[in-house]
Amino acid sequence: MILASDAVSSLSLMVAVGYLVPALALRNRETAARLIALLTWLVHAVLLAGGFSGDASRFGFASALSVTVWLIAAVVAVENHFYPQLKIRWSLCLLGSVVVLLAMVFPGAPLPPSTSVWLPLHWALGIASYGLFGVAVAHALYMGRTEWRMRQAANLGGGMPLLMIERLTFRFVGAGFALLSASLLVALVFREALYGQGTAMRWDHKTIFSILSWLAFALLLVGRTRFGWRGRRAMRMLYAGAGLLFLAYVGSRFVLEVVLGRMP
Repeated sequence: MILASDAVSSLSLMVAVGYLVPALALRNRETAARLIALLTWLVHAVLLAGGFSGDASRFGFASALSVTVWLIAAVVAVENHFYPQLKIRWSLCLLGSVVVLLAMVFPGAPLPPSTSVWLPLHWALGIASYGLFGVAVAHALYMGRTEWRMRQAANLGGGMPLLMIERLTFRFVGAGFALLSASLLVALVFREALYGQGTAMRWDHKTIFSILSWLAFALLLVGRTRFGWRGRRAMRMLYAGAGLLFLAYVGSRFVLEVVLGRMP
């Protein structure tokens, strides 16, 4: 399915508004807000599928952000069935509205024809790891906000215990680390199939920042397991790893597409 430019713009605006409605206007009407958020998420999926289908498919930093937020929303929606007191979904709706509009303004470069079955797998694993680490960061931010409110003696309104939020955070860190490791392993083992016969490992910005983020997350998990890292030290390491991973693809593509005006 190839979506025409006008259809893409219309769907993008529909999704952006759809995410805003439950976040801003229906926060006190839980059932209606959930229904609109679900319908918007489904339309968002159609928008993403259309962008990756056919010869006119495009991808860039904003598209990567859009896919990441869509994945985060999917995980949070499932998680809310088990932990309804975890209140991060409306902030996520606001973020979804912003990234969809961003992807409409910056659609990215045309995708080259895939010459290897391993390339889509490499991309899928990488984007999935972005999503899981994004969920982990969202939980960490929520945990920090909850801790701050506790210190201010504020009413938490039946929120989740800090220890439970922390455990959930590190579950997503572990899952994201596994997918990131698999993505890097595919790039290393099948580099010739991905980039051409006789191609050496590409030591570009994406590779360097990806490896640095992998090392940061590995150190975080080792520190957590062996030395009991918790609290601010662990969260700072999580933010550092997520920041490096963000720079690996989204940051480098933003510089190329927007700052330098080049389409790789």
